[in-house]
Amino acid sequence: MNPVTNSSNHIRTVSPKKPLSPDYDVAIIGAGPYGLSAAAHLKAKGLGVCVFGEPMEFWADKMPSGMLLRSPRVASNISDPQLTMTLDKYEAASGLEPRAPLPLVTFVDYGRWFQRQMKADLIRNPVAQVRRESSQFRLVLENGESVSSRRAVVAAGIGSFQRKPAVFADLPPMQASHCYQGRKIADFTGRRVAVIGAGQSALESAALLHEAGSDVEIIATIPNLRWIGQHTWLHHLGPVSQLLYSKHDVGPAGISRLVATPKIVYSFPLGIRDKIRTRAVRPAGSKWLPPRLTSVKISTGRTVRAAQSVGEEVRLVLDDGSERRVDHVLLGTGYDVDIARYNFLSSGLVTEMRRLDGYPSLRSGFRSSVPGLHFIGATAARSFGPLLYFVAGTEFASRELSGHISRNRLNLG
Repeated sequence: MNPVTNSSNHIRTVSPKKPLSPDYDVAIIGAGPYGLSAAAHLKAKGLGVCVFGEPMEFWADKMPSGMLLRSPRVASNISDPQLTMTLDKYEAASGLEPRAPLPLVTFVDYGRWFQRQMKADLIRNPVAQVRRESSQFRLVLENGESVSSRRAVVAAGIGSFQRKPAVFADLPPMQASHCYQGRKIADFTGRRVAVIGAGQSALESAALLHEAGSDVEIIATIPNLRWIGQHTWLHHLGPVSQLLYSKHDVGPAGISRLVATPKIVYSFPLGIRDKIRTRAVRPAGSKWLPPRLTSVKISTGRTVRAAQSVGEEVRLVLDDGSERRVDHVLLGTGYDVDIARYNFLSSGLVTEMRRLDGYPSLRSGFRSSVPGLHFIGATAARSFGPLLYFVAGTEFASRELSGHISRNRLNLG
């Protein structure tokens, strides 16, 4: 017998199987928007699916509390095949008034509601290791239990990929942290904080810190901050605007429409795909942020050349020779995808896999070079484009993934 823990935290027993017969058709590592959406689509295809992880854990515990989603409401739906688990449906069922921009707490609750509605198996115990055994995968949990599956889908998000510039490497954790580490904004009330970066996470964190009573300075390398949707007139040209922008609103005019078709992006050579990706997601903040930053000191065109812990302070030296003394450095410096940093992937799988500078090299169906192993979400963006960085990408990812697996139930190619 092989006991595993289900979504109610009770121990259930998996009946003995014939040799090489897996417990599930598909095991999904990660219970965020991509993992939950994929499970809903695969379950609708009649496949035996299990999701591993705490639903919406990264969004609930690692994102800055009080934040608002950058994406428009229409691009914040977690895809399900019957369109019965949309954001609007959740709000109606919960008696909530629709809001835009969408509060993080509402999105977290929506994702957890989505998980309950789809009723797929959920195992909350963390996965310690995924390894291949003959024609299937073995998932060993942190409590020592294990589950087998014909296929494995990695939807583990970006939590492992925090980018920490080398200049800040020697600062202790109490003096430097990343925006994605889940530090409470209230912890910095009355303290001096330098926020490094010019993207949404940095700029919104700075606004939240200022509003909580922190003394904040934004330090950014770009000469001027950028704002998403600042050319509003381009969005009010009727049919012309529809040709320039997709409903997902990822990227500038023209690029936005291209990004919305991941299969077309996939057909381009890697160099062109990279240019599309970097142009679509360059550092920028939502257009509703500037009024919240009018009283925040902003230093653009500046780079931190040295960071030193001096007692309870941090001494920062900028490239113009000026210095700052702060209590904490908050890094809104994004992330670098590198699947080798997923500590649950066995070294054998990582070594065997073809990679593109840390990203897995993927084919149709989000297939990696390891038969039966798939990657969705941000790790797929180098192959299918920047839509896969956003919740809006769950629709394409889940349909492409579930369609391929359904058509190839016994063939892992």
